[in-house]
Amino acid sequence: MYGTLYGIGVGPGDPDLLTIKAVKTLARADVVFAASSTKNDYSVSLSIARPHMRANVEIRQLGFPMLRDKEQLRKAWSENAAVVAEHLAAGKNCAFLTLGDPLIYSTFGYLMQTLRTINPDLPVEVVPGITSYQAAAARTRTVLCESGENLLLLSGVGNGLDKALDFADNAVILKTYKNFTTIRDTIVAAKKDSQSTFISRLGMDGEVVAESLAEAPERPHYFSLLLVTGDKKRRNGWE
Repeated sequence: MYGTLYGIGVGPGDPDLLTIKAVKTLARADVVFAASSTKNDYSVSLSIARPHMRANVEIRQLGFPMLRDKEQLRKAWSENAAVVAEHLAAGKNCAFLTLGDPLIYSTFGYLMQTLRTINPDLPVEVVPGITSYQAAAARTRTVLCESGENLLLLSGVGNGLDKALDFADNAVILKTYKNFTTIRDTIVAAKKDSQSTFISRLGMDGEVVAESLAEAPERPHYFSLLLVTGDKKRRNGWE
């Protein structure tokens, strides 16, 4: 009998934002896997989930390089997926921790797809998590969308932001750390700077909430995002 791999979303940073299902699943896990950079052995997702983990559970950290070289990334995914597959083949139930939700800009998605190529019969289940932008909207009382409006989810490392903002009634821009100056200039040019809120390290030490882009740091932290709404008055529950 194979063990089951559970991809668990641990939320945006506050340990209290893990779902009840995530906590119950962690309690059943024989092994907990956490992703970390190959440059260090620190895992943010592990620090968030630790208060809900059994004291004697086996913890394995999997190193993933923070780069965009596809060959090196594939090598890391294959090596780490092989480690997970070995534990599942031994009948161990495994949890893989991921920030936010496991299926939104997450390492877990790559791991899951790679596992399928190793052994498509390995059982995999996903425990959804609260995303950073859901928590950011709650923190700032920002209505993300209503009635017939759309909500566009964007990556700050992609292209075509100006056209996307023209289409979107409301937008969430994740991964704003890398091209923040360009992102900010694009939002200003679209005349949406007064409708934008910058949030960084939500629920963690060093949290930043800036109602104005002018108040945002020039070089944002890795855990930073922008909420761009169609009507500034809707924030804070105004009509």
